[in-house]
Amino acid sequence: MTRILFVCTGNICRSPTAEGVARHAIRAAGLDGVIEVESAGTHGYHVGEAPDPRTRKAAEKRGYDLSMLRARKLEPGDFETFDLLLAMDAGHLEIMERNCPDAHRDKVRLFMSYARCFKAEEVPDPYYGGERGFDLVLDYCEDAVGGLLDALRPTR
Repeated sequence: MTRILFVCTGNICRSPTAEGVARHAIRAAGLDGVIEVESAGTHGYHVGEAPDPRTRKAAEKRGYDLSMLRARKLEPGDFETFDLLLAMDAGHLEIMERNCPDAHRDKVRLFMSYARCFKAEEVPDPYYGGERGFDLVLDYCEDAVGGLLDALRPTR
């Protein structure tokens, strides 16, 4: 079992979108029981809350159900529990690296390093922008999740 944690600031926009896209792609690829995903925030602003309504609306338009997800904060034990901790932007990466025990530092990476089409290094925060920002987050997440699954797919 490979366990992956997607991380953004408050765990209500970018990281739950990545989690929802990944859950869908994992099911579609028949990788349930092989890859498990969750999401968290570097800050506890929204602990226990559902993803932002704009995030849920954009995701629903593409067939992703985020309604069961609830925000949680990144915890010290996550660095041991998860095989990969994927940051949405350089700020999250810096926080994660600062708090990560040396033994697990190789697990912490930028999510967009797995993108196949988009050349951006970060998933932009849509929180203070318009509707298009939430669609862009989905575009980036779909691209990077595809590359991530390609990288993790068991070889036969």
